[in-house]
Amino acid sequence: MVGSALKRLMAEYKQLSLNPPEGIVAGPVNEENFFEWEALILGPAETPFDGGVFKTSLLFPTDYPMSPPKMRFISDMFHPNIYPDGRVCISILHSPGDDPMGYETSAERWSPVQSIEKILLSVMSMLAEPNPESGANVDASKMWRDDREQFDKQAERLVRKSLDLPPDL
Repeated sequence: MVGSALKRLMAEYKQLSLNPPEGIVAGPVNEENFFEWEALILGPAETPFDGGVFKTSLLFPTDYPMSPPKMRFISDMFHPNIYPDGRVCISILHSPGDDPMGYETSAERWSPVQSIEKILLSVMSMLAEPNPESGANVDASKMWRDDREQFDKQAERLVRKSLDLPPDL
């Protein structure tokens, strides 16, 4: 199973290298371990995260693509769908099959036809349009719903931090 996972990861890396999606750079941390990747995601335009460059990690299971990778932000992130420790909570990364809580359909969850590119584009989209009803970060969800101006200021601080700029000019 490791061999087929490695072949799939190598093929996806080649595809991402030849035709990277706009605003995303991704690949293995080193070419001796294709099961651990880093990705840089550009904050989506016209969002509070606009202009930021956010570093993430992806850890792939040995049965990939039958099971999804685990993804987390290395860069500090304050977002309704990102746990305070950086873990990403998005349907596409949830194990295949029916949701035991009945919140997601099986079509929204992981399936082997998904790809690393699709994951990264979904996360970029999630940055632009959070789902505060599925809050991984309760404080961020509450601020997103109740005080958008304060949420935007917090996001802008993270953008500056992601670029190694001082908090305020």
